[in-house]
Amino acid sequence: MRHSTMFLSALGVEQAVLQDLHFETQPDGQQALVVRVRPTRKQASRCAHCGKRCPGYDLGDGLRRWRGVDLGLSCTFVECFAPRVCCAVHGVGVRRVPWARRGSGFVRAFEDQVAWLAVRTDRTTLSSLMRIAWRTVGAILERVTDAALKTRDPLQGVVRIGIDEVSYRKGHKYLTVVLDHDTGRLLWACPGHDEATLRKFFDQLGPTRTAKLQLVSADAASWIASVVRQLAPQAVLCLDPFHIVKWAQEALNEVRREVWNQLRRDGKQEQADSLKRSRWALGKNPEDLTDRQRLKLSQIERDNQPLFRAYLLKEQLRSVFQYSGAAASVQLSGFLVLCQNSHLDPFLKLAKSIRAHRPGIEAALRHGLSNARVEAANTKIRLLCRLAYGFHSPAPLIALALLKLGGLCPPLPGRG
Repeated sequence: MRHSTMFLSALGVEQAVLQDLHFETQPDGQQALVVRVRPTRKQASRCAHCGKRCPGYDLGDGLRRWRGVDLGLSCTFVECFAPRVCCAVHGVGVRRVPWARRGSGFVRAFEDQVAWLAVRTDRTTLSSLMRIAWRTVGAILERVTDAALKTRDPLQGVVRIGIDEVSYRKGHKYLTVVLDHDTGRLLWACPGHDEATLRKFFDQLGPTRTAKLQLVSADAASWIASVVRQLAPQAVLCLDPFHIVKWAQEALNEVRREVWNQLRRDGKQEQADSLKRSRWALGKNPEDLTDRQRLKLSQIERDNQPLFRAYLLKEQLRSVFQYSGAAASVQLSGFLVLCQNSHLDPFLKLAKSIRAHRPGIEAALRHGLSNARVEAANTKIRLLCRLAYGFHSPAPLIALALLKLGGLCPPLPGRG
């Protein structure tokens, strides 16, 4: 192998011919290595969109530069003339170069290294090590993700999915996310949380693959149920047990507030004060209670029977999801009877809501499917939101999430 070829391969610049190299002083006083190359004859005069050979059009804007991976302590630039070609399909455009993606000012190896670092380290370290601005990182992440999606279809073979929304910015800014239950990978994300947004996912999935969906887990949001019912009627919608238990927790909190207000109206200030800081004792699982919280529950059982009855109902619903199949259905029916006999308005409303969504709840009990994996992914996306602070659109955040949680991150250059 020629020395020039070895040198370019070390920079991640392949299918190119070395013409010249020299050092150049940068505005900050640092010395940068400038490597002038040209594509090999086989790669010359190709369309940047389709890669087909095309006739030349003009010389374009002359020399163009791409930032390459650092060589030792020196910042590196790859320099090449950028004439334009005329493609029969895509029209006039700058010719393709084999070492960089279309529209990028960076060598492909440099962008892959940035993407690899973005999912594994903080932004200050990344920006300092790679000597680029954080906003530039966002644009690189989008290009790397788009390139990965062109070579790999994450929606292929999907049969069980989870759908949820996650807030990514103040002001009711949400992402709709879809996750594969079989692999745990993030499949798709898009700004918005309504029917129009979710339809975009099914449009991308296509009718053939949509018809293969078997199970869909989600919360009780009507916009999710409506789209799934219309576009994937064969799929069984499973309502997430966590959200159903959350309804019971909200009903319990409503009873607690009613009891506290009634005690104050009746002049029983001492008993009302005893309910302070009882929310955690009532909300936690019994096995996780501290000694002080168990004592608080004992006081509630002695002094506030309606509130303690509401607590028992919440625990009864939680225990329903520890069963499966027919036994779970029987336990759920028993819970609804207890709610009806409790004479507690919040739990009467809860029973009405459960009856309205009972098919989805029983489907979750029958198939053992929940949105736990989706919620875990949402937690990681919220952490990525902090890392993505400074991006001016959700697109780089989605790209970062797909790289980290969707398995699209490229290997470290030279080690894949």
